[in-house]
Amino acid sequence: MKNFIKKIIKISLSPFILKDYFKFKSKEETRRFSLSFKDFHPQIKDKTIKTNFDYHYVYQTGWAIRKVKEINPEFHTDISSTLYFIAGLSAFIPVKFYDYRPADLNLSNLETGSEDLTKLSFKDESIKSLSCLHTIEHIGLGRYGDPIDPDGDIKAAKELQRVLSKDGYFVFVTPVGKPKIEFNAHRIYSYEMILDMFNELELLEFSLVTDSGDFIENANPDIVREQKYGCGCFLFKK
Repeated sequence: MKNFIKKIIKISLSPFILKDYFKFKSKEETRRFSLSFKDFHPQIKDKTIKTNFDYHYVYQTGWAIRKVKEINPEFHTDISSTLYFIAGLSAFIPVKFYDYRPADLNLSNLETGSEDLTKLSFKDESIKSLSCLHTIEHIGLGRYGDPIDPDGDIKAAKELQRVLSKDGYFVFVTPVGKPKIEFNAHRIYSYEMILDMFNELELLEFSLVTDSGDFIENANPDIVREQKYGCGCFLFKK
């Protein structure tokens, strides 16, 4: 009953749905499918001029896949990035994926497991191609059931540097702008804070997704100061 009421409210707020429904019904002659009011599933936000998308997660995924393809490793290791990234990447490069909350994802070229970013089980300098996208900003805030730790992100950064091999590549993404914590969602870092956290590594590339949704390759770091919640894409080498 509650779901039915929700449907009625959605439809009343968006009368174009009913108009489209009766128009569709009048044109449908073959009756290939069951079409009933009880099966209404109103979508009221998609009739837009352009397709909306999450600037951070679409651009970071496209950017990071391109970087790993350029590196062209024998296999790639990822810690806690989005499943869309590792699923797409595994289409052409074997991927080992680890998360604090392991994912039961069954795809060829993809291995999954469990890891805590603040105390990784890998040996020192054992990973040649490594990524961690839009993750470190959460560590220690308890959002995903991890222990509360104000320095959790710093510990994670030290671990990521420890396990990266000499001459290894690290693909890293995190929110950037005016530094603050939006508890318990995430931290937002300045450009300089990231370089300090990964001071054992050499920065090869910095790209940026701005607050307005523009993707800037090889961005001027000074632009970061103008952002409230930008997306910083860093390619490091050890």
